[in-house]
Amino acid sequence: MTVTLEELETQALKLSVKERSALAHRLIVSLDGEPEGTPEEIAKAWEVEIARRVADIDTGRSSLIPAEDVFQKSTPSSPNTINNYEDYIRAGSAHGIRCRHPLVCQGSRV
Repeated sequence: MTVTLEELETQALKLSVKERSALAHRLIVSLDGEPEGTPEEIAKAWEVEIARRVADIDTGRSSLIPAEDVFQKSTPSSPNTINNYEDYIRAGSAHGIRCRHPLVCQGSRV
């Protein structure tokens, strides 16, 4: 018997949060492959990358673009297109995504 995507989604949504998280991880790994490195190595690589990006901004090699400017320049391609930063935060919140970035979400309930 073949299971439809809708049936599979209905079944998946009945799983606990921990089980859904594990399933989501497995699905992502099936698309991207296993990560290259341990969680600690990956975290260290991100720290190095973040430091490089901050240095590029500090030295003027890179510049920041306000989110509102980016959203204003984007062209809506579907009714679900996010047109501004507030929509982005609301959309994440509506799907249970919590913002944990200390600078971006400081003071945010999201």
